[in-house]
Amino acid sequence: MRYPHDIKQAGAYASEAFERMRKEGLPPTPDVFEVWYIYYSHINPDVTRAIDILVANNQKPTEERCRELYERFLNNQNEDRVRSVGSKLSTTIKDVTGAVKNVREVSSKYSGTLEDVGAKLSGVEGFEDIEALLKIVVSDTEQMIQHNKKLETQLDQSTHAMETLQRDLETIRREALTDGLTGLANRKAFDDEIRRISSESDESKEVFTMLMVDIDHFKSFNDNFGHQVGDQVLRLVARTLVDGVKGRDVAARYGGEEFAIILPATELKQGLTVAENLRKTVATKDVINRNTGDKLGRITMSVGVAERYEGETVDELIERADAALYTAKHNGRNQVAAAPTPGKRLRKG
Repeated sequence: MRYPHDIKQAGAYASEAFERMRKEGLPPTPDVFEVWYIYYSHINPDVTRAIDILVANNQKPTEERCRELYERFLNNQNEDRVRSVGSKLSTTIKDVTGAVKNVREVSSKYSGTLEDVGAKLSGVEGFEDIEALLKIVVSDTEQMIQHNKKLETQLDQSTHAMETLQRDLETIRREALTDGLTGLANRKAFDDEIRRISSESDESKEVFTMLMVDIDHFKSFNDNFGHQVGDQVLRLVARTLVDGVKGRDVAARYGGEEFAIILPATELKQGLTVAENLRKTVATKDVINRNTGDKLGRITMSVGVAERYEGETVDELIERADAALYTAKHNGRNQVAAAPTPGKRLRKG
């Protein structure tokens, strides 16, 4: 990312970033530093808003959350891969265009040759003249055949290259929308889906419900057993969520130890049932040390459930689901809380 700051500005923002990182106990790694530098320089509204929401919800901006913000908003790896695929695609198109142009020129020349031979045939007097004209036609025909074969080979190669590039682009698109650790839809995919579903809801007046899920005391798993166990917990919860939803439902990793689920054509009451079933299922799962086989404890999670009401924006819905989640946590964790629906309710699909 390019920065428009002079030395004095950059120094001031860097100082604020390092001070905040020291205060939060964050490591001075390049990706974490870049998140905070951008936050204080206000050059990326998405990063600023995401951190402000964390702080407003009394959530600590941990190293993991900072890395997620970096991956979501600042990592240009996929952009570089897309540019690479685009460059290869451009080269392939140029090669095919050049080959077609050459064949077109040869075809034009061949057509001219035939016209010229046709004109000369009317004045031919002997066998030798006919033989000479036929040699010209045969020579140009062979040249035409060779160019056509060359074009056919190049088109076959280009078709294969195009298919490979198409697969590469599909892989990049899929990776850009998938959380690498859990295999769930990532935050970007969630944002896209909830806006799409909300827009469809506006048109059809069909209800949908959102679940905001948070693993209780997740930090203790990381602190007591290490990040590998923490990752194991995240994957275990993710699998449980995937197994517990169906059809058009969307389960996503929202950030850190938070997950979000969208339930189309689902009222609040049904959403609460889904949430309670998921909560109970997760509570039966033991976290096991894969090296020793020892049981390290059980997972619990808190869930906030909100049904979208008519005219409600996506941000307002998320805020209500988030508030319900923190109600569940405040009331003792390992439970489900419903958000009040203040507006006009939509119909069930």
